[in-house]
Amino acid sequence: MRTNKTPLILLPGLLCDDALWRHQTGHLSDIAEITVADLTRHDSFPAMAAAVLDAAPARFALAGLSMGGYVAQEIMRQAPGRVSRLALLDTSPYADKPEQSERRKGFMEMARTGRFGEVTPQLMPVLVHPDRTSDAELTAEVVAMAARVGPDAFLRQQTAIMARPEGLEDLSAINIPTLVLCGRQDALTPMALHEDMAGKLSDGVLVAVENCGHLSTMEQPEAVTAVMRYWLQR
Repeated sequence: MRTNKTPLILLPGLLCDDALWRHQTGHLSDIAEITVADLTRHDSFPAMAAAVLDAAPARFALAGLSMGGYVAQEIMRQAPGRVSRLALLDTSPYADKPEQSERRKGFMEMARTGRFGEVTPQLMPVLVHPDRTSDAELTAEVVAMAARVGPDAFLRQQTAIMARPEGLEDLSAINIPTLVLCGRQDALTPMALHEDMAGKLSDGVLVAVENCGHLSTMEQPEAVTAVMRYWLQR
């Protein structure tokens, strides 16, 4: 049966799965045919992007948060003509800095030596708004996601992240409607990075979500879903 719904692929972040997008999948299904990609099986963004493209329809809308945003940028490098509109949430256009890679290596060593369960609690202060670190329901969801992804996939994802390229100038080639969204208090990928991205886009809209950290789709789900509905329909 034919449908007028937009095919929409959602890309999770590091140590995230479909729970990251639960509110969006539940509340945008009237206008979108939604798939949440699995980004746990590969250790490079070119391979992740190729796997998403292999399973995707001929043309689709694409949204990625954090690491998912890195993969979305790689998809735009590989197959820009297949993406009808793009959303980059709480992410970055830049390669890892040496100090960022060193921190990642420390977390990777924890995962290799049986201390994977300590990783997410240590990351929590930069994953959510300071006021939400004591939100037991939210933090339990974040920890549960990480546990489902597991240490082996975590090592693959961190390997991919450390090898990501500088991508700011690549954004200049994107000419489709693009949403750039960031939690106002995102400590991991701050607003300034999103201002840089929006400045390179010919058809970009920059949105700040108030009282929100890095995991915007979970921290302020209603606001993010409302913005994404507008993005899908504009």
